Amino acid sequence: MQTHIPTTPFGRRTMSLGMMTSQAVAKAVPESAQVQKWKVFHSIREARDLIGATDRSLAILNALLSFHPETELAGDGELIVWPSNEQLMARANGMPATTLRRHLAVLVECGLIIRRDSPNGKRFARKGRGGQVEQAYGFDLAPIVARAEEFEELAETVRAEKNAHRVAKERLTLLRRDIVKLIETGIEENVRGNWGRVHQTYQAIVGRLPRSAPRQLIEDICIDLHGLYTEILEVLESFAKTQNADANESHSGRHIQNSNPDSTSESKRGSRKEDEAGGSAAENDNLRSLPKRELPLGIVLDACPDVKDLVQGGEIRHWRDFLAAAEVARPLLGVSPSAWREACEVMGEAQAAIALAAILQRADQINSAGGYLRSLTDKAREGKFSTWPMVMALLRAKLDASRSFVGKPAEPRNDGNKADERLEVSDALLKSLDRSRR
Repeated sequence: MQTHIPTTPFGRRTMSLGMMTSQAVAKAVPESAQVQKWKVFHSIREARDLIGATDRSLAILNALLSFHPETELAGDGELIVWPSNEQLMARANGMPATTLRRHLAVLVECGLIIRRDSPNGKRFARKGRGGQVEQAYGFDLAPIVARAEEFEELAETVRAEKNAHRVAKERLTLLRRDIVKLIETGIEENVRGNWGRVHQTYQAIVGRLPRSAPRQLIEDICIDLHGLYTEILEVLESFAKTQNADANESHSGRHIQNSNPDSTSESKRGSRKEDEAGGSAAENDNLRSLPKRELPLGIVLDACPDVKDLVQGGEIRHWRDFLAAAEVARPLLGVSPSAWREACEVMGEAQAAIALAAILQRADQINSAGGYLRSLTDKAREGKFSTWPMVMALLRAKLDASRSFVGKPAEPRNDGNKADERLEVSDALLKSLDRSRR
């Protein structure tokens, strides 16, 4: 008995050229074709974005495949399944009927299944006397067999893209970590360079990253970060080579002095004594009495609180934030780029920034901040200047002002605070302040 295989959907559902293309592909399936249905389904699930399928539609496809009794789908076998909507909803975890119909349409549009609707739209199978299926009306799974290789290629493309995206994110993380730590190293080791501006450049590059960035954007940002990383690394490596060369020369010099005790070191010590006997002896004594360690950032901020106003949020947590604030303070004080550059070269960027913050704190007492900074730079070049006395003087003035209020009744304030702020310092810092005063 001849049967007709339907090509159009039942009722008001329209036919499209895409459906005709899917049916043409299904007809071209060779009879010898044979695929593992769950393996193909795994490929479809991985490539669902490229195919156009949704999570709900894949849940329905999974249910449809479960109605096929065999594990393998063969080109010469029966590939039509005819479950009712109630059966599909049960195997799709109780999906509502309206949602079921909508996502069945998605599977048809993606070319994953073909509708083989009966004359009345019901799904059923007509069997012969031997029990074999003569005619079935339902959903044809032939496109899954016909496009199995295509789905595998799409899944491989998705896997390759995910791997490339993961590698790009790893590279981005490593570059960000290296750049931040190298900038901190340059600041801590007093390497000459405009580290505040370098950090601003880094922030500008990283600021282009959205919350969820595509791979191409990540790779473009990695290219910019790698260029910045290379420049920083070259500066630090050059500085390290210079330090090693100086260390080797000083080591050789010590051997020469030890082998020749009648060297010129005595005359140098004599000339140093003569210099100390001059008018700069007090300054030299003051410099020799200064602590050999660097000023902690907390003490600098206590002495120069005005610099916090130049940072968004008014919070400075790291030296790089402090250097960025100094870059903002320079033009506000009228310090020329050449004066600032010379100060950084002579003092080091961190010390120059501390000096600039101290100048900002005393801006109402200094007529020309640029001229004053140049004067400090000249003294630093001769070894007669350190930022420690400046910071200690500011702290001492702040402490004296706080002590002057001890024992006096607190005047009413308009800002809602119940008591005046008091400067609290440690005993060690008090001893250091008293020692520097004497």
